[in-house]
Amino acid sequence: MKSEQQYIDFYDEAGAQIRGRSCDVMNDARDRAIGVFRDKGFPTRKVERYKYTDVAACFEPEYGIALGPLDVADSPYVTTIGRGGVTATRHYATVADMDDPLTALNTALAHDGVLIHVPRGVRVETPIQVDNWLRGDVPTMMNRRMLIVLEQSAEATIIIHDHADDGQRFLSTQVIEVVVMDNSSLDMYEVEETNKSCSRFSNVYVRMGRDCRVKHNSITLNNGLTRNLCDVYLQGENSEVTLNGCAIGDGEQHIDNNTLIDHQVPNCVSDELYKYVLDDMSVGAFAGRVLVRKDAQKTSSRETNSNLCASPEARMYTQPMLEIYADDVKCAHGSTVGVMDETALFYMRQRGVPEALARMLLKNAFMGQVIDQIRYQPLRDKLFVKVEKRFRGELEKCGVCGLCK
Repeated sequence: MKSEQQYIDFYDEAGAQIRGRSCDVMNDARDRAIGVFRDKGFPTRKVERYKYTDVAACFEPEYGIALGPLDVADSPYVTTIGRGGVTATRHYATVADMDDPLTALNTALAHDGVLIHVPRGVRVETPIQVDNWLRGDVPTMMNRRMLIVLEQSAEATIIIHDHADDGQRFLSTQVIEVVVMDNSSLDMYEVEETNKSCSRFSNVYVRMGRDCRVKHNSITLNNGLTRNLCDVYLQGENSEVTLNGCAIGDGEQHIDNNTLIDHQVPNCVSDELYKYVLDDMSVGAFAGRVLVRKDAQKTSSRETNSNLCASPEARMYTQPMLEIYADDVKCAHGSTVGVMDETALFYMRQRGVPEALARMLLKNAFMGQVIDQIRYQPLRDKLFVKVEKRFRGELEKCGVCGLCK
């Protein structure tokens, strides 16, 4: 219990300070959350959803924990949770699985939060971008919280981009709660460009009404250890969700994506595509569960996980799952783990393409299926460049984020 105890002790000692720098909406959930964490502790690899990542080992080192407030972008849709108003903030800690130990720990320690609130009938023309920067003189832990609320007939594109300075260890937890009300549309992108000394845990929870469209994209370009969770609850008829992800790993990087799509009502559609390219001794994991409940007739669902291991030492664990209790559905799932296509390599080399370039081109083409589905063209074009640079070993380091420019 050493890993758990240091965080429990910290909460007991610094709880008043955390509350004093936060707001009632967040503070009201803290005691229950730390109670869950006291009871459960960090999940072990015997817990099905955490079988591919040793969580306790990541939290074992001692980190300085940031307690200062966040600076909020100047936008009519973005504010701190405490200033968000009753209508939007009432959803805080209601969408997330509060029995999940990492969500509970984040809820207890989160020092500030960002609210993105799009009112009824508003279509946000320009993407909303949230940049998270990890900086510190000592090993530092950050606990971030976001609440995204789209009221009826609203539309928005949100880009969340994680960066980290080199030369320091960082640990970040992030919980994002998303409420998409009837007839609304959300495109959401999470892009990680941190470094090999970072451990990142991101839990995203999405609740959808009827006649909605949600597209969530998780893109891991550079990292140390990453564990992403995305749970989607389809609670209104005639809604559609798309989960896409791509991950690039080399060295000893670790990338674990775990998803749940919960079809609770009839006539909904889900589509899921995750792709990994792993080199050196990197490790990838994907576990995706599609749950079709008894009343969710006329469900249509497709789940695909395709993976390329570019070295003999790379490892990929894949577990697509269908759990169906309705009898009038169209559902399919599948996964593949393969190596570089030697025939294609031979064909390209015979035509004068150097081997290193041929391998890079094949990796690019493999990832292109995911990047091609990004609807916002400036981001799509920028990511094609970044993916190519990543495969060339040219990590792009910019002073300010230029994803949308």
